[in-house]
Amino acid sequence: MQRIIKGDKVVDENWHLLPREASLDGMSNSDDIIVPMSLWLDHAHALKARDGGLGIWLESHEEIEAVADDLAHFKVVALNFPVFSDGRHYSTARLLRDRYGYKGEVRAIGDVLRDQLFFMKRCGFDAFALREDRDAIEALESLRDFSETYQAATDQPLPLFRRRQA
Repeated sequence: MQRIIKGDKVVDENWHLLPREASLDGMSNSDDIIVPMSLWLDHAHALKARDGGLGIWLESHEEIEAVADDLAHFKVVALNFPVFSDGRHYSTARLLRDRYGYKGEVRAIGDVLRDQLFFMKRCGFDAFALREDRDAIEALESLRDFSETYQAATDQPLPLFRRRQA
């Protein structure tokens, strides 16, 4: 079982991430699943009728605007990083939190490395599924790499100079 970082601790994963080629055939009605955006767009009505938890995952080239009106249906929005150097989903996480007011879990999946976690958290991510070859307990420490930040971000809306004035 994969372990993920969620809420500043390492926990066992209890969601099933469905592959892009998944179908609804034989799917349990009560499992917590994270479906690819293409499956959601094709079968949203049937997926809404399920009893289990529902999440969606997006590839880095897919835009959150395509499902923005459906965000209330998702407990988890997982954003895939195909390679660590593809940072497009940093903006997606920020849009989810700041523009759309999404309060559910925003999870980083794919090629997620320790060095990225602090910055991902600043953009609005609150869960991280690291690469299989990485240690989640060791990576957890990276969320405390810096004690103070200068710039405003999703996790701290005021820049340091404004916080000092207060």
